[in-house]
Amino acid sequence: MQQNHESTCIDRRQMLATTVAAGAGALLWPGHGEANTVAEHPWIDAHSHIWTRDIEKFPLAKGQTLDDLSPPSFTTEELVEVARANGVGRVVLIQHGPYHGWDNSYVIHAARAFPKAFRVVAMVDHYSQSPGQQMRRMLDDRVTGFRIRSSERDRDWLGGNMGEMWRTAADTGQNICGLINPEFIAPLDAMCQKHPETPVVIDHFARIGMSGAIEGSQIDELCRLARHKRVTVKLSAFYALGRKEPPYLDLVPMIRRLLDAFGVERLMWASDSPYQLQGKNNYAASIALIRDRLDFISESDRDWLLRKTAERVFFFV
Repeated sequence: MQQNHESTCIDRRQMLATTVAAGAGALLWPGHGEANTVAEHPWIDAHSHIWTRDIEKFPLAKGQTLDDLSPPSFTTEELVEVARANGVGRVVLIQHGPYHGWDNSYVIHAARAFPKAFRVVAMVDHYSQSPGQQMRRMLDDRVTGFRIRSSERDRDWLGGNMGEMWRTAADTGQNICGLINPEFIAPLDAMCQKHPETPVVIDHFARIGMSGAIEGSQIDELCRLARHKRVTVKLSAFYALGRKEPPYLDLVPMIRRLLDAFGVERLMWASDSPYQLQGKNNYAASIALIRDRLDFISESDRDWLLRKTAERVFFFV
């Protein structure tokens, strides 16, 4: 999923880096006229990754090199540029496991620099000792969620000290954010039953439609999670689902099903950048599906999908 745009972004990155240096938080949230900034860039992107080629300051995970980065760069500044151009003023940054492993330094660095603009979904090793203590410490760094991943290779992906993580999240309000395939909805459902007070976020429609076929039975299973009142779903990664190209209208029936099951207050739009920025797909097409093409929802509903749900779920500190 590589997009070779590094050379075209160098000048923009240098220019934006100068802006960043001028004052933390100034790029997305000027120190003055904050209300006007919200009015001009009201939306929240509930899911984007970032990474940098400055691997001396932010080392890559073991075995990863600069050649593995695809696209070669997607820094805070590059994200800000594309987000603001589409009315997005706040973003939830998602730790990229393959590139950075358990080292959350870069996303936390971004949230410290832009405390009003960013919240973080970090990663902790559920096989480590006392992951709950790590979670509590990170709350001060605006880490309001923790990513877990289903795995064919690790059938014990909900084992180890995962229970401690879920209990901690129930206490702190931090979200357990599941990157899962449809076949792993059932075990996640069981965890939700065991930990009913834990806030849970499902990424990318639970990846229903990655094969190209959007299976009704899988949507049924995802919708059954709605009985757990702390579960929220991201409407995201349109580039990877169904026909995998704009305007993504083939995803609308699935969105309607989820609206009926969860309601707008438990659904939120997200781009999954930079992966949304490839081929025919782009950031503008992603947000346009929710902002412009769902003619059966009200303006109030749209505000929930594009702002208020993510604000409630992730921007509580």
